[in-house]
Order: sequence, then C-alpha cells, then structure tokens
Amino acid sequence: MSTFLYALAQGAVRARKLVLIIWIAVLALLGTSAAVFGQGANASISIPGTESQEALDTLGRTFEEVSGTSATIIVVGADAARVDADPYRGAILDVVDDLEAADRVTAVTTPFSEPPVGLSDDGNAALLTIQIDATSDSVPDSTLEVIESASTTLTDALPAGAQVSFGGEAFSVAVPGVSPTEAVGVVIAFVVLILTLGSLIAAGMPILIALIGVGVSIAALFTVTAFIELTSTTPMLALMLGLAVGIDYTLFIVSRHQEQLRAGLEVDESIARATATSGSAVVFAGVTVIIALVGLSVAGIPFLTALGVAAAAAVAIAVLIAVTLTPAILGMAGRRILPRKQREAAPQTTPRAGFAERFFGRWVDGATKRPLITLLAGLALLIVAAIPALDLRLALPNATSLPEDDPARVTYELTGEHYGEGYNGPLILTGSIITSEDPVGLMVDVADAVRDVPGVADVPLATPNPGADTGIVQVVPDGGPHAESTAELVQTLRDHHDEWEKEFGVSLAVTGFTAVGIDVSNMLLHALIPFGAFVVGLSLILLTIVFRSIWVPIKATLGFLFSVGAAFGAVVAVFEWGWLQDLLHVPSTGPVLSFMPIILMGVLFGLAMDYELFLVSRIREEHVHGADAQTAIRRGFIGSGRVVTAAALIMFAVFAAFVPEGDPSIKVIALGLAVGVFVDAFIVRMTLVPAALALLGERAWRMPRWLDRVLPSFDVEGEGIARELAHRGWPVDMPDARIASKDLIVAGHRIPDIRLGSGEALVLDPASRATAPLTQALTGRRAPESGTLTVTGLILPERAATLRSRAADADPMTLRAALHDRPSLIVLDLRSALAAPEIAGIPAMRSALEGRAVEAERGSAPPVTIVIVGTSQLAEQILPSGTRITSVTEKQEVVR
Repeated sequence: MSTFLYALAQGAVRARKLVLIIWIAVLALLGTSAAVFGQGANASISIPGTESQEALDTLGRTFEEVSGTSATIIVVGADAARVDADPYRGAILDVVDDLEAADRVTAVTTPFSEPPVGLSDDGNAALLTIQIDATSDSVPDSTLEVIESASTTLTDALPAGAQVSFGGEAFSVAVPGVSPTEAVGVVIAFVVLILTLGSLIAAGMPILIALIGVGVSIAALFTVTAFIELTSTTPMLALMLGLAVGIDYTLFIVSRHQEQLRAGLEVDESIARATATSGSAVVFAGVTVIIALVGLSVAGIPFLTALGVAAAAAVAIAVLIAVTLTPAILGMAGRRILPRKQREAAPQTTPRAGFAERFFGRWVDGATKRPLITLLAGLALLIVAAIPALDLRLALPNATSLPEDDPARVTYELTGEHYGEGYNGPLILTGSIITSEDPVGLMVDVADAVRDVPGVADVPLATPNPGADTGIVQVVPDGGPHAESTAELVQTLRDHHDEWEKEFGVSLAVTGFTAVGIDVSNMLLHALIPFGAFVVGLSLILLTIVFRSIWVPIKATLGFLFSVGAAFGAVVAVFEWGWLQDLLHVPSTGPVLSFMPIILMGVLFGLAMDYELFLVSRIREEHVHGADAQTAIRRGFIGSGRVVTAAALIMFAVFAAFVPEGDPSIKVIALGLAVGVFVDAFIVRMTLVPAALALLGERAWRMPRWLDRVLPSFDVEGEGIARELAHRGWPVDMPDARIASKDLIVAGHRIPDIRLGSGEALVLDPASRATAPLTQALTGRRAPESGTLTVTGLILPERAATLRSRAADADPMTLRAALHDRPSLIVLDLRSALAAPEIAGIPAMRSALEGRAVEAERGSAPPVTIVIVGTSQLAEQILPSGTRITSVTEKQEVVR
C-alpha cells in the first residue's frame, strides 16, 4: 500500500494541474447532472416485510380512500363557541368544495360529512381530515397550497379569536438544508488548523480539499436520486461525515509533510513520503469507517442500507481526494506550506521542544504515573456518563420535532389539547371481508370488540370499502404516537388476532403510520445486537492485524463501547430528559430518532479506530525501534498528541455545529457524534489508553506465534516505503545487485549473505531443506523471518506483490513458455534433469536462455536473473556463455 501511494503521489505532483482540473471537472459534471436529473432526497421511511407496512401497502390497492397520506385543518371556536353552528359550520362547508377539488385529494372528512368524524366532545373544535393519494414525501405542491389557502380563508371568515391551523402527515416532512450555523464548525476547524500547522496556506488547504470532496459527494448523491429514493437525512449525514473526515485526513498528510520539510527533505520527495506514510494510515482509517457504514446493511433495512452506503461513498471520496488532490496542491504550494520563519531555517534533525511537546509530556506523565488510579477514575466517569442511556427510547420523528411556531406542530398540539393525544397517532385495523354477507354489520361488531381493549380511547370509524372486500377500523389510543402505552396497545391488538379471526372470520392486521413507526423502531432496536457484534468483532480483528497484539485490540474495543455508552447517555439526557434543551434549541423532549443508535455506533467505530491507530501506532513504532514500553508510550504520545488533538477538535467542531440549528434528524446524530468523539479522543484514547499500556508494560505487544503467522499484515504507518527508501543504493558494495541479502533467516534457516550481480546465476542445492523456502522468498511468495533481502531492486517483503508479477517458476519442459512472459526473475528447477539428463533437453534450455540474453542486449526484453535448483555442473551446460555461477549451499545453517 505505501509503495503504491508513494508512486501515486509522485504522479500527482508531476501532473498537479491536470489532477486539479480533473477533480474540478468531476465536480462540475456531477453538479450539473444533479441539477438536471436529481429528484431530491425526501423519501419516506419504511421497512418492507413488517405487518404494518404490508397492510398499508394492501390498503393502497384496496381502499384508496384511506391510503396514502393525510393532512388536517383544525378549527377552534373563539370564547368556547361551538363550531357545529354558524358562522363556523357554514365557513367550514364553504372550503370543503375547494379541498375536494385539489389534485390527488380522495376524500375530505368533517364533523358534518357522512359519517361525521372530527367534532370534539365539547363542540369547541372541528377537525377536517384531507386524504391524499400520495406518500408524505410526494404530495404535489399545488395540493399543499390549496390546504394552506383554505386555512387562510377560514381564518378570514371566522370571528376574531378563533384559531385555524393546518398540519398532519403531509406537512410533517421537512427537507433539511444547510444553515449559516454549520459554517461555525468550519471556522473553528480553520482556527485549529492555523494553531496546528502555523500557516494560512496550510490551514486553508485541508478545508478547501474537504469542501471539494463534499461537493463531489453531495452532487453524486443527488444525481443518484434520479434512480434511487433517499431519505432527507442521507445527504446531510454524508455532508457532515465527508467534511469532518476530509479535513482530518488531509491534515494528517500535510502535518507529516511539514515535519519532513523542517527536517530538510526536498519538497517533491517529502510529498511522496508523507502520502505513503500518513496516507497509508488514512486509507486504513477510511476503510474502517467505510466497512462500518456498509455494515449497517446487516440490519436488513433498505433505507438504512442506502444511508450507510451513501455515507460510506462520501468517506471513500474523502480518502481518494486526500491521496490524490492533496499531493497535487502540496506540489503547487511548495515550501510556502511552511510558516514564513521556517521556510529559510536550517533543517532540524532534532525538533525543538515547544509548548505542545511540554503540554503533552505532562499529560502523558499524569496519565501513566499511577495507571491503575487513572483507569479506575476514567472508567467511573464513563459509567456515570452512560447511566442515562438506560432510559433510551426510540421513535420516528413527528410534528413535535418541528419548531414551536410551525403550523404542523401547532395543529398537533391543538389536536392533542381538544381531542386527546391519541388523535395525533391513530391506528388502523384492516383485513379482507370478502366472505362476509353483512360487511357493515361485521365492521360494527369488530369495532365494539376493539372498544373493550384497554388503552383504546375511541373507535371513530369502522367501515368497509366501496367494494365491500376490505374493512378498516380506526383506533384512537389513550396516549400519543410516542407513548409507551401506544406501543403496548399495538402489541395487545395483535395478540387478539387469533381470537378475533375465530370470532369474526377476519384476519386483522394493525397498521397506520403510528404502527409503522413503532415497527421500524422495534426492528432497529433489535438490529443493534447483530450490528454491535459485527462492529466489535471487526474492531478486534482489524486492530489485531495492525498492532500484532492481543491486549491492544481488547483494550481499544472496550474503550469504544464506553465511548458509545457516553454518547448515548448525552443524547438521552438532552433529548429525553431535557438537559440544555433551550441552549441547544431542542423543540421538545421524547424518544430518540430510531436509527440514531445504529448510525452512531457505525460512524463512531470508524472514528475511534482512527484515533487508536494514529496514537498507538506511533507508540508501537517507538517500541519496535528499541524503546522500552514506558519510554515508547511517552515518545509516541508526544509525537502524535498534537495531530490527534487537532483532528478530534475539528471533528467535534464540525459535528457540534450541526446541533443548534440542524434538522431534528441530524441534530440528534450530530450531538451523539460530537460527544462520542470528544470522549473517545480525550478520555479514552489520550488518557485511558496510555494508562492501560503502562499497566500492561511489555505484555501489551505480545501475540502467539501461530496467530501472527495466520493473520495478514497491513502497513498502516508506511513502514514499508520507509524501509525501501532507507535501502536505496543498498548494498553499498554492489548497488546494482540483482539479488542481495544480509542476516537472512527463512523458515528457520540462516542463509549466508548473497551478492548476485548482472550476468550471474544463483545455484541452490536441491537436497537442502532450505532451498524450497528460499526460492519462495526470492519470488515473493514467502516473507523472510528476519534480515534484509532485495531481488531485482525490490525490497522484501514490502514489494512482494510486485516481485510476484515479475517472477516465474519453470522446469525443463516449461522454460520456453515461462520466458515468453519476459520475467525479470526465473527459478529453474532442474531436479528432473538430474534424474534423467539424457532426456532433459539441455540444448533446448540453453538455446532458450541464450535467445533471452540476446533480447535483453537489444533492449526488447528486460534482463532476467536466473536461480537454478540443481548442480553447478548442470547449470554450466545450460547457461549462456560468460554467465558466472554463485552458490550458497556451503554455509547454510539451521537456526531452529
């Protein structure tokens, strides 16, 4: 990975203007297509397969009069006047004709229609219900305008003091937009970047690059809406995540580049190395976030899968733009990326200890001086912070999440005041009555049975459809849509299914938008367990691969769970308990957005792994380079603390900026992420992690050998490219060596140092047990256990993948075919020739090798290095004239 990123950065720097033009062109193209083809992101939330959703879909086909969505107009008489008398009655009837004539309106129900529905018990309020043949997100604007106009007409026609308000499901969908408040997060990020990087150019670069990435992401999402429906939360979540990770990922690369420039590295080389090292960590960090977001699909909920994939795409674009556009713009900036005073300063081989180094030195010293006390105090704090999470309740948003002066919320509250909270969330019982001989009587009997169920406040409607094949019973619960009693009533009604089917011969399903919301919330709550297991398991596996340790992943995963608990606790305290409600502009308290927990877990997992990676990998690097456990913790913390702090503050600022004026659905997610990032970065990663590592000591970096061999290796800190660069021109005694090794151990065998130049062939003893693993190592198919090995200029095992594409294995029968692919290295196994030299085809092999040598001299093929498994005598017979033979069979030593 690091080698690939090194080459990618070099190419981006050379073609810097082209890279910038390509990204701007992509942004312009997607922006244009979004404007032309985009359909908007305001799809309704549903879960196919649930009882309520299937029943609702069936009603759409069999009972159009009650399917789709609805709007309401409530009229409250002045001075307790009755609204079933003039002038109220006449004014209401006058607007009904206009409402019925509106586009997609299928029925208008008033206290004066047949059947009469909607008069309050005291006669002081009338409720007009407008049934619309459309989903809540697709109601025509003309229909909404007619409803608003009818409300205005009623207000003008009624006596002073009368109240008229419109609302209902059709007006409860608010498409979120970006407000100026969100820009505050960007401003704070800019200030943090100036303090961290010390240069206006360096500070502005991560924000500019992140904004380009966000623009591409959002434009792509709105283009996709031409083919796929997305909820209104989707683009806002993608915007929030793309902006936060985009700034952070570029920051990591720019910070490393500045550090290398101060150490005296040339600009172009520094850009390539920074992208290879920090860029590798960025790619790994981005992949963890992407996997976690795509992992939302384990819940099996279509809208949540779409949301996770869209957010993952935004993160992927942020990663891609960080490792391509960042090197290009860094190349344009040159040394101006440094503060003015540092541009002409002499290289710093040992950085001066400034305020940041002293600050983070004291921080880590305080955390590790008494590690057990630090751990216990930190865990106690996190447990207390997570206590409110025990009251976590989930629901889909409704009108109560809108501002207090929004007409839909005013209507909601007036309805609750005059009719009871249950009228804001009625339930529907529906079923097929096609076999009934008395459909009307049957529905009356069912309604009587439903009225006897505890928790039912009223049954205002029980009727068959015009075709008499489907019946509905409208049920008004005692509590509102978010009340626990309403959820219990839904279950109680379903518990009566078998009883009523036996008594009335009708299979009744509970539906309606309130029931759909309850089913969605329950399904999402149950999905938390498999998704949590997925995230925790993924965390353990990924961190074990990265850090080659058992204790580090366990500690990191436990820390993540505590961070999630604290984030949930903060959300419940604010949105359910009402803490800081006015300060954060929370319209009302109540259950939390249904899909908040699963999204927060997925996103926070990726971000927590970012901080764990950037902090602990630096500590591990110090330990690998010889520092003892305690010293490695201090050096690694000081070396990474400044960047991790800046990254966390930027994330916190961006997320927190979406809280005060954000859309209700985004507000709760943003608060959870802001608290989660703050807790995870500063309490878990930068306080508890050093304490835990100090307590574990050397045990923190131990892992069973068998597990180390099984797990793949992922170079997240760019150690591979650093090692490759350190071995440029190695060995010094033969810089152009085709094969060179030093202190090499393969499969327990110590191999004598090899120096194989051009025009030489390496001969290995076929009887030696070291030969097979050595040939595997020479062709990039086995990693050496220790030592240094380069083959055709490639350092191993870092460049093993490249070497495998250039190496070939052959025997006497397949040599010519193998050479046809023009490999740079060929391992020729001559054991069959040793057994039967008379039929080995020695002349043919020599001819093939000589032909390849001629091609190399002419430049039509690369030189080929030959490794022969056989004897020197046989090698002399088949190798081209003048080829020198080197053998390593004499000094092989078994070391285990």
